[in-house]
Amino acid sequence: MSVSPPASELSTAVKLHREGRLDEAGKLYARMRARFPRDFNAWSLGGMVALQQGKPIEAVTLLGQAHQLNPRDIVCLMRLGLAEMQMGRPRLAVARLEKVVAAKPDFVEAWDNLGIARKVAGDLAGGIAAHQRAVAIKPDHAPAWYNLGQALSMRGDASGALAAHERALQADPNHGKAHFGRAMALQALHRIPEAVAAYDAQLACNPTHLEARSARLMALHYLDTVSPEAMALEHRAFGTAVEAQTPTCATDGNRPRAAQRDRIRIGFISPDLREHAVASFFEPILNHLDPDRCEVVLYHDHFVVDAVSERLRARATLWRHIVAQPAAAVEALVRGDHLDVLVDLTGHTGMNRLALFARRLAPLQVTYLGYPDTTGLRQMDLRLTDAFADPTGPADNWHTEKLVRFAPCAWVWQPPSDGPDVPPPPSLKNGYVTFGSFNNAAKLSDATLRLWADVLAAVPQSRLLLKARGLDQPAVVEPLRRRCEAAGLSHDRVELRGHVASTRGHLEAYSDIDIALDPLPYHGTTTTCEALWMGRPVITLAGDRHAARVGVSLMNAVGHPEWIAQDPTGYVATAAGLAQDLPRLTECSAGLRTRMRDGRLGAASELADAFLATLARELAERTAQLDQSLSAA
Repeated sequence: MSVSPPASELSTAVKLHREGRLDEAGKLYARMRARFPRDFNAWSLGGMVALQQGKPIEAVTLLGQAHQLNPRDIVCLMRLGLAEMQMGRPRLAVARLEKVVAAKPDFVEAWDNLGIARKVAGDLAGGIAAHQRAVAIKPDHAPAWYNLGQALSMRGDASGALAAHERALQADPNHGKAHFGRAMALQALHRIPEAVAAYDAQLACNPTHLEARSARLMALHYLDTVSPEAMALEHRAFGTAVEAQTPTCATDGNRPRAAQRDRIRIGFISPDLREHAVASFFEPILNHLDPDRCEVVLYHDHFVVDAVSERLRARATLWRHIVAQPAAAVEALVRGDHLDVLVDLTGHTGMNRLALFARRLAPLQVTYLGYPDTTGLRQMDLRLTDAFADPTGPADNWHTEKLVRFAPCAWVWQPPSDGPDVPPPPSLKNGYVTFGSFNNAAKLSDATLRLWADVLAAVPQSRLLLKARGLDQPAVVEPLRRRCEAAGLSHDRVELRGHVASTRGHLEAYSDIDIALDPLPYHGTTTTCEALWMGRPVITLAGDRHAARVGVSLMNAVGHPEWIAQDPTGYVATAAGLAQDLPRLTECSAGLRTRMRDGRLGAASELADAFLATLARELAERTAQLDQSLSAA
């Protein structure tokens, strides 16, 4: 009796497989396994189909059986490692892939996949080493150069990442992911117009690449030449592209289940449930959500799980670590958790899962905190904000979501537990005023630099301190110096400082500035809260969209609306007036921390109550609408 299917039968299945007809190929492989249960190819190739379809449990089962039938087939073992990684078991994946490269040290794809697995397992240095080994074995292997570039980006080496992606494109000019990686590296180097052009070039070749569309939207916020109306159209175009790739929404995500239980079940999905700016705004809300009124499910989508992650996990009903899991697996997991509300904390920032929201994973879908704009998705029901950041009027038309101004200030902020005391203004000993900004250097638009040049011109002897990631790297510093000079900021009055690793060291740097300056058109949020906490007034310019109005909300929250300018002339006058009144500056500095702690930015319990009440009300309204629709049908 034959132990293998006829060659023609296997050939037919393989042909379907190569043509991408995975369902048909998978069914043929399954029939072969039923008739020839010891046929290695039927198990191995069936497992590969499951892996390609994002069915990790099935893939592990099939590939595991294939490995038992032929333990010496290292390609099968490599695929089993990839399936283990999809299952959320990166350490087991690393162990399997290390066996593969030990058995065949020149196996480029295995080294490259080992690099990915090590990164997912939290070993970034090991991941970089594995990718470097892959390109050393085969210098023209574009995928390995791309993956090396991504790893270097994760380490913060944007220059190295750019070089790696460009090597990938030298090897394969049509490598779409490398075009994307190059654009992201340019963005990390704050070369925003070049980054947008790189995204545009890639999308011209591959209009369906949603990650590139999303990252491009983030980059557009740093430009001072894009109107709110144009930005709204760009976001809607993203939503249209997502919908074109999204199957009909499943009905089980549409019907609220809160009526069937006492507590609302709320899911939060984000790559930033760790030491990150988003967590400093989210954690105080999470800590004050009433457990008698809600259950919380946290979906953490990042390699890093740190002390902040553990604190958040302790406050959750369920914790799900979904990093590197394919969309289909995440969708199945979320649907299985039977949420009433799913909250996106990411928007169009890195590692987002917005495309899943288009599939309607929960009856009520909400975006909040992580991004200063609409998602562009029609299936995103609400965006939570306040009336200062998004005044009623045009903003409502710029969003695909319903804007819900759920509190006087949309934020509360949790200061670090080990922060330094408030230092006195340095002008008291220096004899001159130092302005400063510790915002992301991508926010230093040409309009911002020109405005700050006017501030320095209005305050003789004053200086400007800019501190941000990359401002100790020549690839970032040299172009910025040229732009500063072109804007009228002379070299001898501007100091540039790079990133400080420790939170305490970062906050201590505020002892070297007297007054913080908010950039435009993209205001600070975390940096503004840090400056205020360290006793530094922040001068802000009220703009025409959310990103340009966050400072308006924050200054009102601490009771200093006089620091909000309505035009550039007022901005300069406000900054200069405060700089020339040292007694008032000193008094403001001493009282700011108390104002933050006792004001809206410290009112975590009140904001958590407003947050939960808003979700309950909106969920009830949606339930009533659905009931009415069902009755009419």
